[in-house]
Amino acid sequence: MSITCLITGGSRGIGLGIARALAAEGCGIAVCGMRPAAQVAPAIGFLREGGCDPLYIQADVSKQPDRERLLDAVRERFGALNVLVNNAGIAPRERKDMLHASEKSYDEVMGTNVKGPYFLTQLAARWMIAQRQKDPQFTACIITVTSISATVASTNRGEYCVSKAAASMATKLWAVRLAEFGIRVYEIQPGIIKTDMTAGVEEKYNKLIAEGLLLQPRWGLPQDVGRAAAMLVRGDLPYSTGQAITIDGGLTIARL
Repeated sequence: MSITCLITGGSRGIGLGIARALAAEGCGIAVCGMRPAAQVAPAIGFLREGGCDPLYIQADVSKQPDRERLLDAVRERFGALNVLVNNAGIAPRERKDMLHASEKSYDEVMGTNVKGPYFLTQLAARWMIAQRQKDPQFTACIITVTSISATVASTNRGEYCVSKAAASMATKLWAVRLAEFGIRVYEIQPGIIKTDMTAGVEEKYNKLIAEGLLLQPRWGLPQDVGRAAAMLVRGDLPYSTGQAITIDGGLTIARL
């Protein structure tokens, strides 16, 4: 049985790493992003090199019409949805101390990082439930990519930390609500991952890593997160719904 996966924010960074890993598993791949199709052509080309024929949809998950249009496009192309990966996320446009950060920045970050995946999960879950009721052999899972910032405080981007903590709780809520339908729900918490989002702080983290910030002294890579997602999609952790998988090189282990 073929597995269809939708990865939001799947045309760059961690999302592309996940999309490539799932494509290598033989899954049907749909990705969405904010950029026009012409700008993501290289990323789509990478996926094609992996042997799949991906679908790209330009969509803003923070907007209700875009969320509905996104799932309609997946339904039209694939006719089914087994896996939703809520990966799309943004950082504040400017890192500002909590004493000076704006409501505008807060609303923008929360809209994409919390409201978008919450209500996209709602739509996808309804569809998955309907598919399960028609076919008892239908399998599904939902993965939300948060961050170690769900538990690690950064006072110069408080709205980002709050958004990831909220998304972490949403994983638990959806795991509870969807358990009766056999839909597994997981969270992946990446640490310091080398992407365009972290390019602006590369020098800072190079120094911290060299000074011993991590137990495994290297940057995380998108493919590290992709391998974790592939494991969850394959069903390698079938008795662990609602759990968070931390991909951080040991950063968050408390030590003296």
